[in-house]
Amino acid sequence: MSPTAATPARPSAAFVAASWFALLAGMGGFLVGLFNATMALNEKGYYFTVLMFGLFAVISLQKTVRDQLEKIPVTGLYYGLAWFATLLPIALLVIGLWHATLTLSEKGFYGMAFLLSLFGAIAVQKNTRDMGAAPKGSAVAVDAE
Repeated sequence: MSPTAATPARPSAAFVAASWFALLAGMGGFLVGLFNATMALNEKGYYFTVLMFGLFAVISLQKTVRDQLEKIPVTGLYYGLAWFATLLPIALLVIGLWHATLTLSEKGFYGMAFLLSLFGAIAVQKNTRDMGAAPKGSAVAVDAE
């Protein structure tokens, strides 16, 4: 059974688990690093807000892109805002880390944990939507090639 836009296949349990692991590992690593950091509370708040804003933005962007692929109307304004809201926290993180008095390894850690969190959020959103749209008892998506 080939998945189509009308009847998507359910994601495999392994992909669902890997997606949740990526989200939780990225967020967990970022937050543990932030909790243990020797920076001012306002700086910790800045990085925490950037993480939360980024997670929301990528979920919104993933939904918007998916809606367009499924021919669900999306205004150009919202599509543009979703892209802007996704790129802004990435830019804010880069700017913040560029000017931070952290070691290069700490900056790399925060950057990688942030990107892993964003990837995990996109994958979890995709899986959630696929599982909600797939009929009960439908086949698990399997790559034929």
